[in-house]
Amino acid sequence: MITLTDVHKTFGTNAVLRGVNLTIPTGTSMVVIGGSGTGKSVMLKCILGLVTPDTGSITVDGEDAMTAERDAFLARFGMLFQGGALFDSMTVWQNVAFRLMRGPAKHKPAEAREIAIEKLRRVGLKPDVADRYPAELSGGMQKRVGLARAIAAEPEIIFFDEPTSGLDPIMSGVINELIREIVVEMGVTAMTITHDMRSVREIADTVAMLHAGVIQWSGPVGQMDASGDPYLDQFINGRAVGPIEAVR
Repeated sequence: MITLTDVHKTFGTNAVLRGVNLTIPTGTSMVVIGGSGTGKSVMLKCILGLVTPDTGSITVDGEDAMTAERDAFLARFGMLFQGGALFDSMTVWQNVAFRLMRGPAKHKPAEAREIAIEKLRRVGLKPDVADRYPAELSGGMQKRVGLARAIAAEPEIIFFDEPTSGLDPIMSGVINELIREIVVEMGVTAMTITHDMRSVREIADTVAMLHAGVIQWSGPVGQMDASGDPYLDQFINGRAVGPIEAVR
């Protein structure tokens, strides 16, 4: 579904991506790991066409991400943002239905609200949450509202940016389980960025480690612990000593 070939991106003198090669097969869940500032978010923005690579190519289902018609291209994606990114002046159902009431397939408010309530149920939230505002919800509930919004328009591809950030271990487990169920049930292609190794093990089919601007290692999640790669081994075990230098 998604292919990156020799993708480079530099900001000033900072070479962030230095030849990224990555393939995400259709209907699979890929988790990208790596230290802070290694370019994971830049890579994601390049796929979406929000950042233009200096060189290299990115295709989504065979279509060039840079030259595709923007509205139709972006309509294929859903996104769960790290901080939730809910609109605080809108009710929960309006947040979930945000895309449904805009763009080419514009739904009427009553229809959009009905779909939003259905998606809220899918992520374990009761209909009475629909008319609340984000500030009235816990962090875990806000994250689930963000997940409901990500799936509201039935996307083919969903990006999850640090989906368990700021959540306690129990709620993190709930979110991981929901993500895995949704990926399987909807048959979507998923790409997740996370530092949470529990999330990696629970939602990934395949894992890719981005380090020093390139994919250091990629493979099935079941092969991660026995990869033999010193960079991956240090990262997944949280060791201070190894080839990755800790920034002090």
